[in-house]
Amino acid sequence: MPRPIKCRKVCHFPDILEFRPSNENGGRGEEDEKEVILLTVDEYETIRLIDKEGYSQEQCAGFMQIARTTVQRIYEIARKKVADAIIDGHPLRIEGGDFQICDGKSSKCGLGGCYKQEFYQKYATEKGEGIMRVAVTYENGQIFQHFGHTEQFKIYEVEGSEIKNSEVVDTNGSGHGALADFLKERKVDKLICGGIGGGAKAALAEAGIKLFGGVTGSADEAVKACLEGKLSFNPDIECAHHEHEHHGNCGEHGCGGHNCGNH
Repeated sequence: MPRPIKCRKVCHFPDILEFRPSNENGGRGEEDEKEVILLTVDEYETIRLIDKEGYSQEQCAGFMQIARTTVQRIYEIARKKVADAIIDGHPLRIEGGDFQICDGKSSKCGLGGCYKQEFYQKYATEKGEGIMRVAVTYENGQIFQHFGHTEQFKIYEVEGSEIKNSEVVDTNGSGHGALADFLKERKVDKLICGGIGGGAKAALAEAGIKLFGGVTGSADEAVKACLEGKLSFNPDIECAHHEHEHHGNCGEHGCGGHNCGNH
């Protein structure tokens, strides 16, 4: 029986996922006819750490939490793919692989001053008495409408019915299944979002996070409306063709009969 593949730790998801060659006139020439080379995210990470950050293979192995021989093998494969793309003019796309995005918990980072470690340590502490955290799927001030693809949350700290603090945080490529854990680790109590599927709803319920789905418009205004008991939301948002909206106290569905400000 083959040994199970261990997930490799990756600092963050690549910002640029695809590269395409162009000819001397700026056009794409014949590359559309060539096979796209797929560079996995863990292969990308070995190139980033070794070639850009200047890590040794041993240091890279420590960061990615795998054996040095594994790093050597992944790195050689990655370099060959990059060389083929550059020399032969193949499109290069970064996707897939056996990896796990770093959540900031590890003390073996080695990068120093990691913002994710600082962020995790901040939110890992217990909340003060009477403090509630409300998260909103966020994009340019608005409620982002696809929970599973959200790249940012805005997290509000609420005491009573007053917002004490708010902060926009990146999900760093966390997918559908990881987003509920992302919020749970940051001790979020309630989530306001747009569209959301049944699986994600179940994951949030298991994490103990109260959901207010089907909400649109300004994130700040939605939280204020929630605290005032005036938020309109759709308790059946997992039904794609269901138009029903619930109006009134945002705590009446799944909040124990209290408004969003009560903890």
